[in-house]
Amino acid sequence: MSKISIIIPVYNVEKYLNRCLDSIINQTFKDLEIICIDDGSTDTSSKILEEYASKDTRIKVIHQKNSGLSAVRNKGVALASGEYISFIDSDDWIDLNFYERLYSSAKKYDADIAAAGIIRLNQHRQKFYLKFSEEKTYTNTDEKFKICDIPDVNYVWNKIYKLEKIKNCKLNFIEGIVYEDLIYTPQVIYYLDKLVTVPNTYYYYWRTPNSIVANKSKEYKKDMEYSKNLALNFMKTHNINVENHTTKIKRIKFFGTTILKIRSKGEKKQYILFNIIKIGKTH
Repeated sequence: MSKISIIIPVYNVEKYLNRCLDSIINQTFKDLEIICIDDGSTDTSSKILEEYASKDTRIKVIHQKNSGLSAVRNKGVALASGEYISFIDSDDWIDLNFYERLYSSAKKYDADIAAAGIIRLNQHRQKFYLKFSEEKTYTNTDEKFKICDIPDVNYVWNKIYKLEKIKNCKLNFIEGIVYEDLIYTPQVIYYLDKLVTVPNTYYYYWRTPNSIVANKSKEYKKDMEYSKNLALNFMKTHNINVENHTTKIKRIKFFGTTILKIRSKGEKKQYILFNIIKIGKTH
């Protein structure tokens, strides 16, 4: 049994796949099970996977008809045998000490979840999406949600999770929708007990122009609202203070142009003038 099982859904990412896989196979932490599920790719992604698997016995490649991201992740969880489990999107990458840092902290504190920071990038800029200043444990639900910035930063992939706990809780991604992280992440943060934050190592979230998140179609917007409502209903049902954890945005316009945005979360506010000048912060 490997210490960490990594699930990598792959679909038509030939341009980015090498970068992702290189960041994983070259980790300072070597005891990995790397499960790559090719979800019906029509480009050279399948070939790239087979080339890597022929050189690294830790890589397991599964080819299947296109089923969607949620179905792939659920299949990966079912196949995984590691002590901890991790999700990596195939157009993203991680620091080379990512798993060494997360696993070390998880074992040190017997934590069910270890979380790293997030840096979001596109072709023009990068920004910290989530940044931890210290190695610290949390067991209180509201504190876990606050430190991980849930539901605003509702991503599953910057963490490792105890696989046994995931399976015992019978947590699954909802299939047939996009933005599946929006409901899965609050559930896993709630049901798994101890979480430890790990500073100075990062998950790099690459925002591609044609990604699901960048898609503005009515169908995707509908799925996003559906998933967001499921997440908020889950939080309310389980007595999690939604108001303290959700960012609200108020826009002040002049002749149809937004001149001031006020972002608020709990008691914190940030004022953004002309979408450039920022005063204060919400987290």
